[in-house]
Amino acid sequence: MPERILLVNRSGRIQTNRTMTIKAEQNYEYAVIGGGIVGLAVAWQLLQRQPGLRILVVEKERDWAQHQTGRNSGVIHSGIYYKPGSLKARMCQDGNRQMLQFCQAYGLKHEVCGKVIVATEPKEMAGLEALYQRGLANGLSVQRLTSDEVKEIEPHVSCLAGLRVASTGIVDYAAVCRELAELIAAAGGVLRLQTEVKGLRALGGMTVIETSAGEFETKFLINCAGLHSDRIAKLAGKSPDAKIVPFRGEYYEIKPERRSLVRHLIYPVPNPEFPFLGVHFTRMIDSSIHAGPNAVLSFKREGYHRSSFNLRDFSETMLFPGFWRLAARNAKDGLAEMYRSFSKAAFVRSLQRLIPEIQAGDLVPGSAGVRAQALRRDGGLVDDFLILKDEKAIHVCNAPSPAATASLAIGRAIVEQIPQ
Repeated sequence: MPERILLVNRSGRIQTNRTMTIKAEQNYEYAVIGGGIVGLAVAWQLLQRQPGLRILVVEKERDWAQHQTGRNSGVIHSGIYYKPGSLKARMCQDGNRQMLQFCQAYGLKHEVCGKVIVATEPKEMAGLEALYQRGLANGLSVQRLTSDEVKEIEPHVSCLAGLRVASTGIVDYAAVCRELAELIAAAGGVLRLQTEVKGLRALGGMTVIETSAGEFETKFLINCAGLHSDRIAKLAGKSPDAKIVPFRGEYYEIKPERRSLVRHLIYPVPNPEFPFLGVHFTRMIDSSIHAGPNAVLSFKREGYHRSSFNLRDFSETMLFPGFWRLAARNAKDGLAEMYRSFSKAAFVRSLQRLIPEIQAGDLVPGSAGVRAQALRRDGGLVDDFLILKDEKAIHVCNAPSPAATASLAIGRAIVEQIPQ
C-alpha cells in the first residue's frame, strides 16, 4: 500500500489535501525518535546535508513539541550562564544565531529584546560580577548597569546593580517545530505521530524499531526522546552513566492589565549552590508575561500537575542513589521550592524581590513544564549536553535548557558525527 506523508502547516494542522504518495517503505537510512525541537532539527539538518534521504521521525504524541519544547519559556538564550568551552556555551551561541536566521528565513515571529540580570542583595554582587566575566569569556556583549540604569530598561525593578545581555530573544518554539515538520515532509521525510517506541533490536546490520504502529528498520538511529532518552538508550543496549530525574517548573501569568510591570526579561542572580536559575519574569512572543518557574521534583516524567503520579517513574527516582545524594546537598532549597509550589504567598514574595509592586492579585496560575535533567549516581547534575555515540546510533541523553535555543546547532553537530 502507498504511504501518506502528512504536511503540517504553520498553525499545526495536518493538511490532508496536500498529502504526498510514495512507495511504501519500512526501511530507512536514518530514524529519529522524538518529535521535540532537537529531534526535528536533527532530521532537517540531515536532509539539508543529504537531500533525498530515506528518513523517519517517530513521535508518540498527537502533535509535535508536546513536552519540554512546547512548555518552556520561549527564550532564545545568549549563553551567559555556561562554562566557557562547554558544549552548552558553544552550541547556545551558535544556536542563537542559527535560530534567528531560521526565523527570519521562514517568517516566524521572534524578537531580540535583551534581558537584565539583577542583584537585589549585597551578597549577590559577587555572583553578578562572576556572570559578567563569564559572559565576556563566552564572547558576549554584556553591559554593567547601575540601579538607575536598570530602571531605564525595567522601571519597576528594584535592585542594587544589574547586567544587560543584548543577544537574548524570544520565540514560539512550538511554531518552530511546526515549520521544521513541514520542511521535513516537503523534502520527502516520513513523519509519524502517535507512534510510540516499545523496543529496539538488531537484525542483519539494521536496527528494528518496534512501535505501537508496527516495525521499522533503520541503518542509523538518533535518540532524541527527551524525558525518556535514557530508557531508549537502554533499549539500544547503551548504559548512560546518568538517569533522567524530572523536575517540574510551575508558572504564574500576570493579568493583562498589569503587564506594564515587565517590559522584557528580568532574571535574578542564580544561587550557585542550587542548580536552577530562580523565578524570573519572561515576556512571551504573544505579549503575555510569565512569572516563574520554581523547581520541584515531579512524581511523573510527564507530570504537569502537583497530583501527577506514575509508579514506574516515581520508583525509579526513589531507588536511584543519585537522587538522595542530590536531595541531601540541597535539602533546604528543595524544601523551600516545595513550599513555594503550594503557597502562592511564598511564590509572590520571591517575585517581589525583583518587582516589589507585584501582588498576589496580579497573578493567575499558568502552565507548567518538566525539565529532563540527567543525574549521576554520585548526585551530581550532568551540567553539559550528554551525547553518546556508537557505530549504529547516537543518543542525546541530556538536553535541558538551553537545548531549544541550541537545537539547530545540536542538529548540525550530530549530523557531522553520522557516517555518510
